[in-house]
Amino acid sequence: MITLTWHGHSCWSAAFDGYTLVIDPYGPDTVPGLAPLALTANEVLCSHEHSDHGYREAVKLLPGGPSPFKVTVLDSWHDGEEGALRGPNKIFVLEAGGLRIAHLGDLGCRPAAAQLAALKDLDALMVPVGGHYTIGPEEARDLCKILHPRVILPMHYTTDEYGYPVLARLTAFTELMDNVTYSKTNTIEIARETPAQTAVLTYLG
Repeated sequence: MITLTWHGHSCWSAAFDGYTLVIDPYGPDTVPGLAPLALTANEVLCSHEHSDHGYREAVKLLPGGPSPFKVTVLDSWHDGEEGALRGPNKIFVLEAGGLRIAHLGDLGCRPAAAQLAALKDLDALMVPVGGHYTIGPEEARDLCKILHPRVILPMHYTTDEYGYPVLARLTAFTELMDNVTYSKTNTIEIARETPAQTAVLTYLG
């Protein structure tokens, strides 16, 4: 199984067979309500270089052998104008143990046809849902309908406790979705037996 841990905003850890990847660590005081990160991992991936996604200094790198993850990078845009507003964005597709998961970064537009094909048959999808800087709740819902991932993991939204005020609230997305589950933890295990769901994890600080 792949263990996914949500650290707030768009920052996740993906762990498999003793190896850990961190995706999109944010810098101190960049996201309202979120505590500074202090993570350890074998590798860091950043979808783009904005300070709330590309703060590699938050992660202490551990020695380790070769990665068990096959990582495919899909180049996309941070906005709907081919990067004219906010630049490029990278989508990461991770494969390990016969499982496929994807992190969409700060995706701000609908992926191209070839990218949509590459994002089919996912066991889990980490998707921004807050709008303004990325796709919004309705666009995220529509993309999930096209891709039909087994587990949908919303990120990059706002609540009463944390997040940029300009972003849509989490509920704007969850109200559009079926089979929403709420976890008391910030971790979910993705296995072949994990049931289909939109899984909301809890930020633990």
